[in-house]
Formats: sequence, structure tokens, C-alpha cells
Amino acid sequence: MDRAQHNIHSLFEQLGLPAGDAEIEHFIEAHRPLPPGLPLHCADFWNESQANFLAEAIAEDADWAEVVDELDVCLRSMVKPQRLPDDHWLSRAAESRLPELY
Repeated sequence: MDRAQHNIHSLFEQLGLPAGDAEIEHFIEAHRPLPPGLPLHCADFWNESQANFLAEAIAEDADWAEVVDELDVCLRSMVKPQRLPDDHWLSRAAESRLPELY
């Protein structure tokens, strides 16, 4: 089992996307907000492989699940994401909604 500590940068790398700070911020800004009720992996901007990876990460509660959830929250927020301490990429509004997601 992969026990590496995953973060938003490693998730973007895993998805085959540019993983620099500016690229991640641009991706989130370009694709938010996701419509309510639309599962993250069903968004039309993923290719089949990316969508499958995201769906499996959540369904299997894999090591990637937490950071996939973070990305989901960022993509649903109407508030522009801001970098937070400890490499968290949640907007202030999204961070306050985390208890709702669990």
C-alpha cells in the first residue's frame, strides 16, 4: 500500500496535469464552481483515466481520498481559493464547510 503523504501537487501530477502553484490555481479558477450534485469525477473536463482515478479514490477511501475531497471542495466554492499554511488549498469558505462533507 502506498503510504506517501499526498497533497494537491502530487494529485495533479498523478492526474497528468501541470502541478505548479500557478497552474493549480488557474485550473481551479477555470473550472469552478461545479454544479451541485455533480460528482467530481463526472465533470466534463476530466479524461476517462482521470475520472476513473478520482472515482476509485473516493469509492475505495484510498490514500488519495482526502486530497481528492480537498480538490472537490475547491472546485465547488464560489470564493477564489487561497493558499493556507501547511499546503492546504482550501478557500476560507470551503474550509468552514468541511464538517458538512463528512
